[in-house]
Amino acid sequence: MVSGERAHVYVSGQVQGVFFRDSARDKAEQLGLTGWVRNLPDGRVEMLFEGPSEKVREMARWCKEGPSRAEVESVDSEFETPRGDLAAFEVR
Repeated sequence: MVSGERAHVYVSGQVQGVFFRDSARDKAEQLGLTGWVRNLPDGRVEMLFEGPSEKVREMARWCKEGPSRAEVESVDSEFETPRGDLAAFEVR
């Protein structure tokens, strides 16, 4: 069994075109997390990441702020058991 935690996060607000995905990748790599981030057609950003629980929770808190140009209105997070099927953190 893989230890740690996995989070599936949707971020709403002014979060596209403000370097949210690149900043998320940088933060995730800094924290040693694996996963991915992508823009959704409805204007939200979707992320899936996993790693040590405390690092996953720190990343989830970061999503509430995002990069300096972002205006985050809401964050919906679901925490799950990690699967260990993510090799790196990528922008999709």
